[in-house]
Amino acid sequence: MLLGTWNLENLYRPGGPSGPKDKAAYEAKLAALAAVVTALDPDVLGVQEVGEPEALADLLETVGGTWHAALSAHPDDRGIRVGVISRTPLEVLADTRAYPARLRPVQADDSGATSDGSGRGFLAVQTVTPAGPLRVAVAHLKSKLLSYPGDRFFPRDEGERARYGAYALYRRAAEATALRALADDLLAGDGRERDVAVLGDLNDEVQAATTQILLGPPGSELGTRGFETPDQGDAARLWDVAPLIPAERRYSRINSGRRELIDHVLTSHRLVHRLTSAGTGTDADAGTGSREELRLPSVGLDPAARRNEPGSDHAPVWVRIG
Repeated sequence: MLLGTWNLENLYRPGGPSGPKDKAAYEAKLAALAAVVTALDPDVLGVQEVGEPEALADLLETVGGTWHAALSAHPDDRGIRVGVISRTPLEVLADTRAYPARLRPVQADDSGATSDGSGRGFLAVQTVTPAGPLRVAVAHLKSKLLSYPGDRFFPRDEGERARYGAYALYRRAAEATALRALADDLLAGDGRERDVAVLGDLNDEVQAATTQILLGPPGSELGTRGFETPDQGDAARLWDVAPLIPAERRYSRINSGRRELIDHVLTSHRLVHRLTSAGTGTDADAGTGSREELRLPSVGLDPAARRNEPGSDHAPVWVRIG
């Protein structure tokens, strides 16, 4: 089976403040997204930036075939949320934006306002595959893109830039901690016996502190000798599949000309030992090392710049499971 994650980039129906301006642009976006889903042919796909449930339904109709979908009921202020599409029925296990009980609210801006939960809800589902039950959590953590009071994307000075960078990092770290708590619930005490995956746009790279929060006990990363040596930490660990992605394709977005892997698939012990391959983009072009074949634009600071562009500014990240 193929399991993956993909940020669909502002999937709204046309006419609203964040969606395409007209029907033609919307249909072009749906066609581009559907072509990737068709080429990828996922069994389970976590999705981010779904602006309207109806827009996701339009996408699945464009793709064709039988799909099951679940969406979080906790969108952010722009209305985007996470979800899962699957070839097999989905049972929602959790839909939450809550921080763990011992984690205090974090400062969010210069006014002293605080954030007491994730900006976008985390969705956890279960589906039954030929290999047995699979539990999946999908998330979209706080962006590194900074915004300032008055809907500005540029700071008044470097002091403001530094402060708002810190506020964003506080929030992303708190959200990663909350997502790890949800993963603990899904692992239910022993990832050696359960297929669990955490999928999503984590808005930072593999070695970032916020990404590392999700992994659990250190010392058993893919590609190290520790990976082949069982220990008690295996019950709680999650493995980022990034080392399995060919090095030349180990990115899912291009930011101001720089390749970055900010979309991730993390798996439990039982699952990681059955992975046969991992990649970005569609299965057909995986491993070629061609940036152009990923068809990724280089994005900048203005999130509205691509409002009428087809497709997504992210590539899907996926794994095959034997």
